[in-house]
Amino acid sequence: MASSNSKVWFVTGASSGFGRAVTEVMLRKGDNVVATLRKPAMLDDLANLYSKNRLLVLPLDVTVPSDITTAFLKARETFGRIDVIFNNAGLCMIGEAEGMPDDDAKLLFDTLFWGAANVTKEAVTTFRDFNQPRGGRLLQMSSRAVLRVVPGVAHYAAAYSQIALESLSEGYATELDPAWNIKITVLQPARFRTAAPWTNVLVPIHPAYSDPNLPSRQYRNIYPGAERFSDGDIYKFALQMYRLVQLDDPPFYLPLHRTALEAAKIKGQKLLQAVEDYGCWSDDVYLDEENSQGRA
Repeated sequence: MASSNSKVWFVTGASSGFGRAVTEVMLRKGDNVVATLRKPAMLDDLANLYSKNRLLVLPLDVTVPSDITTAFLKARETFGRIDVIFNNAGLCMIGEAEGMPDDDAKLLFDTLFWGAANVTKEAVTTFRDFNQPRGGRLLQMSSRAVLRVVPGVAHYAAAYSQIALESLSEGYATELDPAWNIKITVLQPARFRTAAPWTNVLVPIHPAYSDPNLPSRQYRNIYPGAERFSDGDIYKFALQMYRLVQLDDPPFYLPLHRTALEAAKIKGQKLLQAVEDYGCWSDDVYLDEENSQGRA
């Protein structure tokens, strides 16, 4: 069982990148971590440094619902509760929206949306029905891509976007009983240095987009060198996650990195501009009073 002073983190996608950094930082801070990943051997170095009452490494493929249920059960059996879920497991494929193969698009949604959605469901159940006292923090990993969709990542952004994971998170936030003390934050990082430029999948170019001057072709050309544009430190990101869960009233959205902040401002300004420019169009779209009864 976890001590009353330390938090228990449940991290998905802990093999590398953000998940690995959050795992390491929380352990160094004195918290306990359930680190989940498809290949547990990738954390053997950490498992050799920490006892199982500090670090529990579990196999988890978020596209397999039974894996999720089993991992949460083992986490609760080991620590008695889970205080923070870092819902982070993911992958990215680069390709034109028109040319993305159905199987690849399905895998993106199975991982980024359905996998995260099923983790979310287990998180809420754990926070409400098992934690004593009730409550917990759910950190939903999204991306700057939902604020500014660049060429080649339409399906990736869609799986994370307002019509998918972020919208689902908003739905949960409006439906949860405040007495359950469950707080959700959607994280929108940008340009943090990870292994993504070498591990993300480049889908073959759709023939109609072979012109080298098209935006998606230009993005494909610069993507392998994306590391030089990525100045975000994932360990400093993890420290901000530690800071975040100390807040009594955390934000629902948290863009992190100057480019994420810029994208958020631009998206907000575009929406406000549309309201200003075309708000009057809504002046005459309503039922006439004499015809308003009995009409759908």
